Amino acid sequence: MLPEHWVPPCGNRCTRKYAALTQLPWRVFCKKGCNSDEETYEECLEDCNQICYKDPVIEGQQWSAYIDRSPGEASYSEKCFHACASGCGFKFEIKEEEVSKACPNRPSYSPPDQKPGLQQPTKQSTGKPGSSA
Repeated sequence: MLPEHWVPPCGNRCTRKYAALTQLPWRVFCKKGCNSDEETYEECLEDCNQICYKDPVIEGQQWSAYIDRSPGEASYSEKCFHACASGCGFKFEIKEEEVSKACPNRPSYSPPDQKPGLQQPTKQSTGKPGSSA
């Protein structure tokens, strides 16, 4: 038996779509879409939302969602969702044009607003401290 026959056809399509080593995490999420237990494409997309977007750890604190997302970059969730949606599309034989229109039902998280007094320190000049001209 050839290796490509060890995986269901949906998984093979994910492997082909995300073939490069740099695409490995997205291949995993594509296969999660393939392996969804849901019975419709729409329900499968909701699974992708649950997999790729985390609710805030501390209720009412949007910034706490960063604690639960791994690895940290906010665009990661969106890329995860689109890879997972690809798997859902493969599973339910949805055209790629339709799958590319799928959008997560979660807002993308933006960095929290900085409050006065919590700003990042600025670099001091390289001149001698305490001297003035």
